Amino acid sequence: MQKKIWNIVLATTVAALFSAMAWPQPKQAGRTLVVDGHAGQAEVIQKDGRAYVDLQSLMEITNGSLSSRGNRIVLSLPTSKVSHPAAESPEDSTPHPLPDNGLSRDFMKAGIEEFATMREWASTLAYAIQNNYHVTDEWAANYREKAAHNLRLAASVASTEADRSALQLLTNEFEAVRAWSDKLVEARKSMDTAKYTMSADALRNETQSQKILTCGRFLATMLGSSSFQDDPSCH
Repeated sequence: MQKKIWNIVLATTVAALFSAMAWPQPKQAGRTLVVDGHAGQAEVIQKDGRAYVDLQSLMEITNGSLSSRGNRIVLSLPTSKVSHPAAESPEDSTPHPLPDNGLSRDFMKAGIEEFATMREWASTLAYAIQNNYHVTDEWAANYREKAAHNLRLAASVASTEADRSALQLLTNEFEAVRAWSDKLVEARKSMDTAKYTMSADALRNETQSQKILTCGRFLATMLGSSSFQDDPSCH
């Protein structure tokens, strides 16, 4: 916006300074100057195919001020209060390379979706086991296949070395949840889950459960930070 105003000022000030004393300024109707983002307007006078505007009027529209410095007339403009996006330079339009450990946007989105799917799978199964609900291979398979599908989607958009490293951690967590799920389904089938119904923390406190929970918290933090990091809990 400021650049736009200065372009107008440059054109109108030069014209006004050299033409104001050269010839009288008869009023002509029908043409006005409006500065975008500022209230007010000024009459425009046309002569010999050129447009001229009064400096006083331009100063009032832009809330500026006029001053004399030697043989110069200076129009000072206040800083615009309205925020406008700056024009994009050729450098700005060039994609910036990711840092060495930076995760691509597409992978972060797919990774977060996969993490959410695994969390739903694990938390739903844990709730069913703790409340002695009947679970079957087919029931668990629905969650497993959904998580496997989202893991494949994450793999398909992994485009950087950091993406591929993070994908390995997601894969490790998927395999850990799958092994844990298979174990619990088999335990439920053999009626060996009573110990989990006696205490709300019994299942959570198991080593395998703790490892999955710790890795899950780490993955959530890593994906949210948009940069790859490593943690022993995911290995």
